[in-house]
Amino acid sequence: MQETFGIGAFRSRQQVMRFDSALRRAGVQSQIISTPRDVSVGCGLSVRFELKDTQAVLDAYQRARPGNLIGFYRVQRSGSGRPHVSAL
Repeated sequence: MQETFGIGAFRSRQQVMRFDSALRRAGVQSQIISTPRDVSVGCGLSVRFELKDTQAVLDAYQRARPGNLIGFYRVQRSGSGRPHVSAL
């Protein structure tokens, strides 16, 4: 099984929670997940979103400006192996 999605990684759990709330207010479906090992800098949590919502996510970030952003990434998982992470 292969899945591809986006994440926003932050240095602070508080900022993860704040950005997740901002996305939900903007009508973007999101979920808080453990940050993949390849993006190991930060608090260990990220906000997951569907890639089709990338522009809405970036717009919500510009409005909310939660701070402490490490970056936005595309995550590709196939099977039980290590996911491939690349910058968006």
